This record gives sequence, C-alpha cells and structure tokens, in this order.
Amino acid sequence: METVLRAAAIYLVLMVVFKIAGRRTLLQMTSFDLILLLIISEATQQALLGDDFSVTGATLTIITLVTIDIVLGKVKNRFPVVEQMLDGGPVILVEHGNMLTDRMKMTGVSADDVLEAARSGPGLERFDQIKYAVLEINGHISIIPRPDA
Repeated sequence: METVLRAAAIYLVLMVVFKIAGRRTLLQMTSFDLILLLIISEATQQALLGDDFSVTGATLTIITLVTIDIVLGKVKNRFPVVEQMLDGGPVILVEHGNMLTDRMKMTGVSADDVLEAARSGPGLERFDQIKYAVLEINGHISIIPRPDA
C-alpha cells in the first residue's frame, strides 16, 4: 500500500510542478532542461520506490501511475471544468497583427517565439501578416495568416 501512496503523491506533485512551470516549458527543451528532466526522473524514481527495488514494487508503481492517468483522463472527459482547470485552454497571443502583451507575459511567450512559429509555419515575417497566433494546450503556437498576407 505504501508503494501506491508514494506513486499517487509523486504523480500529484509532478502535475502541480509542471502546471506551475507552464506549457511552454515542456515545448522549449534546452540542454539545461534535459539535464533537469533527467535529475527529476532520478529523484522521482527514488521517491517512488524508496528502498524497494523489486520487480513487484516497480510493477505496482507503474500500474498505479497508469491507473491514475487513466482515471484522471476519464474525470476530465466527464467534467469539462476539471479539464479546463488542469489543462487550461488555448490562448490568443496575437489578434489582427497586434500583440496581446499581457497574455504573452502570462504564458511566458516572447515576440520572438511567435515570429519563429510564423516563419516556420506559414512563412510569415511580420506581425501585421498574422491574423491570429494561438498558444495551444500542447504548447505549440498556431499561426493563422491574414488573408491578404
């Protein structure tokens, strides 16, 4: 039972930490982010298993984590308010060529991030060519070009 409680606690802690860190954090991986992720995974492994390095303990931990994820997915599907609270929704960052700076600051997205998405997607170079730039739930920036761009 201790293994199940450890797994549930670590799952919740990681969910809160990554919610606070923001969705852009997971998309823009630098070498420092990779090192941090490896350290987090090692610390998580130690916290999950404690002194139990048995196959049974590892199996129980994996089953617990997957079960929590499945149950949470079903709860989010049944109760949209929970999904909105946990995952958030898309955020418009640019509207008709105008940067919405408050939203960009809130989400941690810079003007360079938006322009990079505009260049790599539809090949746009300036904000006035963008009808909408939307930060999606998965952290990607979708660019909708102006019809005359």
